[in-house]
Amino acid sequence: MASADLRQELDCSICLNIYTDPVTLRCGHNFCRVCIDRVLDTQKGSGVYTCPECRAECQQRPALQRNITLCNIVGSFLSTRPDQEETGIFCTYCIHYPVPAAKSCLHCEASLCDNHLRVHSKSAEHVLSDPTTSLGNRKCSVHKKILEYYCTEDAACICVYCSAGEHRGHKVETLDEASEKKKKKLRNVLQKLSTKREETEKRVQRLQERRRENQKRAAGVTKRVTALFRDIRKQLEDLEKRVLSEISRQEESVSLSVSDLIQQLEIRKDELSRKMRHIEELCNMSDPVTVLQEPDTGDLCDTEGRKRHYNQVHGVGDLDVNLISETLQTGLSDIITGINVWVYVQEPTDILLDVNTAANNIHISGDRKTASRSQINQKRPETPERFQYPQVISTRRFSSGRHYWEVEVSKSWRWRVGMCYPSIDRRGYQSDIGDNNKSWCLCRGYNNQYSVIHDWKEIQLPDNIPYDRVRIYLDYEAGQMSFYSLCDPIRHLHTVTATFTEPLHAALWVMGGCIKISGGVRS
Repeated sequence: MASADLRQELDCSICLNIYTDPVTLRCGHNFCRVCIDRVLDTQKGSGVYTCPECRAECQQRPALQRNITLCNIVGSFLSTRPDQEETGIFCTYCIHYPVPAAKSCLHCEASLCDNHLRVHSKSAEHVLSDPTTSLGNRKCSVHKKILEYYCTEDAACICVYCSAGEHRGHKVETLDEASEKKKKKLRNVLQKLSTKREETEKRVQRLQERRRENQKRAAGVTKRVTALFRDIRKQLEDLEKRVLSEISRQEESVSLSVSDLIQQLEIRKDELSRKMRHIEELCNMSDPVTVLQEPDTGDLCDTEGRKRHYNQVHGVGDLDVNLISETLQTGLSDIITGINVWVYVQEPTDILLDVNTAANNIHISGDRKTASRSQINQKRPETPERFQYPQVISTRRFSSGRHYWEVEVSKSWRWRVGMCYPSIDRRGYQSDIGDNNKSWCLCRGYNNQYSVIHDWKEIQLPDNIPYDRVRIYLDYEAGQMSFYSLCDPIRHLHTVTATFTEPLHAALWVMGGCIKISGGVRS
């Protein structure tokens, strides 16, 4: 009721429509600006102007004041009727200004605003519906009567004459009944569609999440590939320097040999020149006694000397292309090994230390990832599996595939990390990893010296590389175990080749401080 009363207060008394640009006269009555201007224009010749509402007179044409408050109220009221506005259907009888229709009369085939709806006929034949532009479709095309029923057999909307004619005997329902039944079916369909939509939304969310993960992974892989190529370029540059250095060394060695031989041959040439001059002098003498009394010049065809100098010339060393090629191939093989590690083994899983093998002079952390040298006897049971010296191996063993694991060694000043067979001795000096033929390790010894050790044999490594974190890579089938320094860029340290005859365990040996497993293994 309040909304209806407000609607009536917003009607212009001249056009009976909602105010358009409302203005106010001195008497306080409001009108549309266009409507009151037309009324005042008709009163111009009479010599007096009157208010159409209260007949208040004015000798001069009254000034029109725009009613801002009323204009805002009209705008607010119209904004609360979006359904009518959105339909785009306007009252058929409001010809001066388009007014949204409130209802459509199927009988009159016209749309009506609230004002015209109040004076519209209320007889039964005037059927009202929501505003529509398809008024002709709401009548029977044969009898021109309003469609009131629905034939369920023919699935057609019919009028009263149709129900008594060609649809006689058919099951007929009112439009409202048939509409409700269809709405019920549609609601069921809607529920199913809603469920499918939710499932689709979940799939979209999963795909979006997968896309984000893929983007994140792509960004990570891009970063790693960039670092990999930077490392490859650095390794290639280092390899180029080593190969060129080897070429220069061999060239210098050959040059020294050739220089020495040239010097010897120059002396030989001077000696021969001196003999030739002496002989020429003898040949030019006229006194036979002097010629005959000259000591013998020796065998001028010194065959042995000539052969010796010939062999010296042809025996001069040349560039050892095989050694250069071997240096190049070994360096490239190391680079390829590093690439294989990156390609085949990227995301490590867990690796744990086996407390049952840990010596009693090392402490194993609760997460079984850190081994620390301890001055306190851990008092673990003495069993055949336990090491005598500060050493421990992993619970997991590897008998196939590619794997790697990483260790932080920056907090230890003497350490060994590597892999060993389970049959390694547990007691005696030969039980340390590297000091037997059943283990391989990377070692930091006295005076910060680094080496790779197997069966007591050491391969010295450069000490100008950071060794804070190291990686051990295993390719079991290929028989390769490689060691890397995880600096920037990652540096390949050494690769050992062997035919593995037993499964391998990760192994740690710590003489001081602690070492920690920071990465795991992956098949």
